[in-house]
Amino acid sequence: MTKLAELASLIRSKNAGPFQLTFDVMFDDPARYQRVRRSGALSREVVAALYGLPPEEVLFFFCDNALAVKASIPRPIFQGDIGDADGHAGQQYAPLMDIEIAEG
Repeated sequence: MTKLAELASLIRSKNAGPFQLTFDVMFDDPARYQRVRRSGALSREVVAALYGLPPEEVLFFFCDNALAVKASIPRPIFQGDIGDADGHAGQQYAPLMDIEIAEG
């Protein structure tokens, strides 16, 4: 097993407006991208579980031509609201890094 952070060239989170945040997982190697895609270890359900959401609240898709995976979720605290400790949502990607991807 290999952690997603070891296979991806970039894992990031950012605002998608004040009420949504989005995650990008990008690869510079088609074989690594296909390995992650085929594994099923990165999915709408996995993202939902990591962020405590029902799967229907997660927008999720693979972008084959960009060697990327994208997911968007509702922000747990609206951008700029009291208690928002990450106004740009740049630190929200960390749970994705430890997803285990099977060999293959």
